[in-house]
Amino acid sequence: MTTLFISDLHLEESRPDITEAFLGFLDGKASGVDQLYILGDFFEAWIGDDERTPLQEQIATALRKLRDSGTRIFLMHGNRDFLIGQDFCDRAGATLLDDPTVIDLYGTPTLLMHGDSLCTADVEYQKFRANMRNPQWQQMILQRPLKDRQQMARQLREISMAKNQGKEEFIMDVTPEEVVKDLETHGVQRMIHGHTHRPAVHELTANGSPAKRIVLGDWDKNVWWLEAEPGKEPELFKEPL
Repeated sequence: MTTLFISDLHLEESRPDITEAFLGFLDGKASGVDQLYILGDFFEAWIGDDERTPLQEQIATALRKLRDSGTRIFLMHGNRDFLIGQDFCDRAGATLLDDPTVIDLYGTPTLLMHGDSLCTADVEYQKFRANMRNPQWQQMILQRPLKDRQQMARQLREISMAKNQGKEEFIMDVTPEEVVKDLETHGVQRMIHGHTHRPAVHELTANGSPAKRIVLGDWDKNVWWLEAEPGKEPELFKEPL
């Protein structure tokens, strides 16, 4: 019995190396596992399930193949692909998860998140996040013509890159107090998330007891995944992209 966790692949046409690595991952490491969790920023951008680019179709087909082989697939929104909808999930054979979600990971309650909500020092981003996660705002965006949404995505990406270059490192990382708050709110001792691109296992205290925060890595230079099995502590792995 094995469960895998990945995040922050940022799949896009300009990075065929990441696409190739992911397809190889599905045929290799993910083949025969019980569950695969994708915790956000799976795609670099997503402007609606109606776009259906060749890359998106290729990925949906590959995921469906894995699902049909018996592996359950779970997908969570990130800050880049928060408009992924039920249509894509149906085609890919994936179940869309709320952010956050608590699962029973082989007997240990575990909090799953994308991780951007933990970066509370970035006040400007949190305001933007609140807007983009608003269902009414999302519906308004999805009603726009496809070309308008494509242009909007390009503009938002350029703005985000420009703003992030001027931010201090601590602003881009999680707020420790927010981590403890979320663990205690959900009554758990383990958290798994992505977003920050800083893979590590952090020891901390929450609910008056030892706790862990496991951060998944991004797929820019390495393939990162977290592997969990019954009776073992989840372990981070990486391979060169």
